[in-house]
This record gives sequence, C-alpha cells and structure tokens, in this order.
Amino acid sequence: MGDAATSQRNWLIALRAPHLGGAKLVKLQKACGGIDAVVGSGVKDLKALGLGSETIAALHRPDNSLIDQDGQWLRGPRRYLVTWGSAQYPGLLAEIPSPPAALFVEGDPDLLWQPQIAVVGSRNPTAGGLENARDFARELAARGLAITSGLASGIDSAAHQAVVEAGRNTIAVLGHGLDRIYPASSRKLFGLIGEKGALVSEFVTGVGPRKEHFPSRNRIISGLSLGVLVIEAGLKSGSLITARLGGEQGRETFALPGSIHNPMSKGCHRLIRDGTRLVETADEILQELVPLAGRLADELRQQLAINLDGAVENDSIDPQLSASGRSSNSPAEVPGGSGKFLPDPEYEKLWRCLSHDPTPIERLIERSGLTAKAVSAMLLMLELRGSVEAWPGSAYSRKKRG
Repeated sequence: MGDAATSQRNWLIALRAPHLGGAKLVKLQKACGGIDAVVGSGVKDLKALGLGSETIAALHRPDNSLIDQDGQWLRGPRRYLVTWGSAQYPGLLAEIPSPPAALFVEGDPDLLWQPQIAVVGSRNPTAGGLENARDFARELAARGLAITSGLASGIDSAAHQAVVEAGRNTIAVLGHGLDRIYPASSRKLFGLIGEKGALVSEFVTGVGPRKEHFPSRNRIISGLSLGVLVIEAGLKSGSLITARLGGEQGRETFALPGSIHNPMSKGCHRLIRDGTRLVETADEILQELVPLAGRLADELRQQLAINLDGAVENDSIDPQLSASGRSSNSPAEVPGGSGKFLPDPEYEKLWRCLSHDPTPIERLIERSGLTAKAVSAMLLMLELRGSVEAWPGSAYSRKKRG
C-alpha cells in the first residue's frame, strides 16, 4: 500500500474514532507531526495528549469493515477526501475557530477555493422569498461568486437550483454522510450538484441526518463563504445560526427585509436590528465582499507560489504599456506585496489565452497548460481588478473598455 493510500486510511481511522472532533483532531495531528504519527503513536503517548481509552482503542483497533466502506465510497468517480493541511483544504475554512479536520467531497474540490457567498433561509418560504432566492443567487453567481448552501427544502434548494440551471457554480454542505440523500425530494438536485458543482460533508459514510448535525454543518457553510445572505427566516430558523456563526468568523452578514406581517421576515428583521447589513440589491453585497475576496485571492496566490514580488518587468504582456504606466486592461495589474502592480509569467500565459469572446475555463486550462486551481486563482485576481468578465457556463473574456 502506497504512502498516500496509507495516509488516507489513517485519516479514515481517525475520523471514525469517538470523542475526536474536527478541531481536536487538527490539534492532535499538529502535535504529533501528521496523521500517520497519530495513528502510529503508542498508548502512553496518546494518553499524555489527553485521549481516553475508547478513542485510543478505536485508533489501534479500528472497525475495518467501516473503514473499507468509506474507502469504497471514495473510489467512486469525482470523490475526494480533503484533509487539513493538504493543498486542497480551503484557506478561509482553516481560519474558523473549530475547523473540520477533513471534508468528503463529491464533485469539484477546487470549487472550495472559489469565492463563495452563503444563501440561506426558511424551509417554508413564501413565493416572494423563493423568487428572491433565485434572483439573488443567479445575479451573484453571474458576478463570479459560487453559491453555497445546505440543500434544505425552500430557500436553500431554490438558490442551488437557480445556479445549476444558469450553468454556474454551487456548493452544498450536508449534515450527513454523502452516501445518503436528505431530504429525499432533493435527489435530482443532489445528483446535479455532484456532477456540476460540489457536495461537501465532514461526516463519514453511513451517518444519517440528525438534528445536532445541522448547527455543525452551518459553521462550514459560513466558514467557506465570504459572507452570508439570509432570505426569509423565522425567529427560530437555523439560518440565524448560520448568520451568527458567520459574524463570529469575521464574515459579512446580510439580510433582506420583508413585510412586517410575514412571520418569515421576523428573523431577518431581528438580524438587521442586531447589526446585520440590510440589502436590497446584489451590488450592495458585492461592494462589501471585495476586501475579503481580495484576501482570498492573495491566499490563493501564495498557496500556488505565484511570486509577483520577484517578477521581472516585461512590457510584452500588453503592447499598450508605456514607461509611465501600465494599461488598465493588462494582467500586469496584479497586486504584489509592495502595493505596486507587477507582471508575472503565469498571468501573461493565461492572458494570451483570453480573448474578447467568452472562453470556457476548461479551454483556458488546456490552452495555458496551467492547473485548474492556478487558472481559477488568477481569474479571480483579474476579475477583482476589472480586467476579465465572467460569463454563463464558467466562461471568461477580457473585459471590454468603454
């Protein structure tokens, strides 16, 4: 068995060990120097790290049938285990107070690094609430944000569905193992998101939906996202928990106001009274998200080792560049550590693959020879700078100047 396969199995063993939650496991594998060292540590060492007898027994004598069950699921198409410390683990999620130690993903794991906004709300919305969910989700997705939610009936599913139909990116975070579908009415949408977006869970296979799982699920929804938008929520709605968690995680929170006679507006009105930003348009949301989106783009740049500070001046990127300044339509305008805008050979390569007509991201990856994650990161930087424009179907073009 190869090292990668051994490490994956050890992660599965640790994830199934009782009394070893996400944050605790993150700390444990940091203390031991990796997951292989955790599982390979002796009883004395593990006790010294604060583990009880039941947890240690599960690490040393795991139920192999359950570990094999998880492994069998992972061998399916487009299925991944994204673990703490790996290149695929999303940077924003790593910063929350209690991050999950690992995520099971079906679909595209690179979407976890895309700029996201959580769109959440009532399971029993009004017709107007559903319309708002669809409209805001479509508009925000068209402006380059992936839409993240929990696949619950009502607002969540309406937002997911609208984005899937528009050919944009959506991420569903679930409160159960990914071998289960809940609610059953979401079976078709579940399949579409797995094919065209990403299904995410911190729970191992065989774990069903339980009431106590959903607040835990909500911290991941907000933790992955730049902000949380609440569209219709009663006073006891779980969406209020997501908004509260988002605020505690340093995320922007937004709420749509509604009629004082609509009980599904009372939760939003409470949020607004408590300091959540009242919004009426997608533009108002985007203005607030730009600073955090810029930080995400910078983290992507660092993770991909795109060294802008050490880039060499190269006017070949854009023939309109002059000694006094650079064209605002040039990829050279990528912020370096000094605050100046410097060229980079990777950006030049991608820029030459872009035209004024929309080009699917898959073709840009193929033309440039760069990785999917690198292309996604650079497109985000260029979009934030106003140099590229996003189109339906995950396509991009150089932005036309007026």
